[in-house]
Amino acid sequence: MNYKIAYQLYSSRNFPPLVAQLPILKGMGYDAIEPWLPAYEVDPALFRQQLDDAGLGCFGFHMPLAGLVNEPDRYLDIAEILGATHLIPPFVPKEERQETSDFWKGIGRKLAVGADKAAPRGLRVVWHNHDFEYVRLPDGSRPIDHILGESDAVLFEIDCGWITRAGADAALELQHYADRIACIQVKDTAPLGTVEDDGWTATGDGIIDWKALVPLFRKTAADHIVTEHDNPSDWQRFARRSIDYLHDLGL
Repeated sequence: MNYKIAYQLYSSRNFPPLVAQLPILKGMGYDAIEPWLPAYEVDPALFRQQLDDAGLGCFGFHMPLAGLVNEPDRYLDIAEILGATHLIPPFVPKEERQETSDFWKGIGRKLAVGADKAAPRGLRVVWHNHDFEYVRLPDGSRPIDHILGESDAVLFEIDCGWITRAGADAALELQHYADRIACIQVKDTAPLGTVEDDGWTATGDGIIDWKALVPLFRKTAADHIVTEHDNPSDWQRFARRSIDYLHDLGL
């Protein structure tokens, strides 16, 4: 299976204008972009037209969890305008997090309510992880398991880089949540202690053994892959090296 490959626009937020990046990404071979706020917020229809003009799709987009809770219809409308099927809340701010299983189960329930509202419109709610979901709580449990444990309707965008940074095993997570994984983010990380680019790298240039993970990708429910780098000094180098490496892997 050759996966569709998307590029997370957050990676190049420091190199505006974003619209100028779109034809460059298409030329590199990307099929789609995965935007974050505020890229699409001001005028979703205009943003969709810019994607169409560049020949790029949008499979999913990052959005605030509060938006899913407080303005679900607005974001469901945005999804339909962008042609996306996945609404992806990616974060709980540090100041809001609590080290209790009940808190994280509550996050899971909020996602589940959003998923139930999205389903009649053919849309899905997908959680995206960082590292904090893999830090064990005082009772020994993990936030990620509570978040995804409340409803099978909530899917998972697995970020292999953040899992690795947290000291967890991406291979085990790919296997454990195989049937819940809607998309795979192939973020790579340099050895711990690396300062350049905040320690992130292009996919294939870091410490993650992607060749060992690819067979596990193929056992998940994912239908596309997403490249991301949190702070590249050269976004085009990152984007090109990453997609070229994925193609070399046969993805």
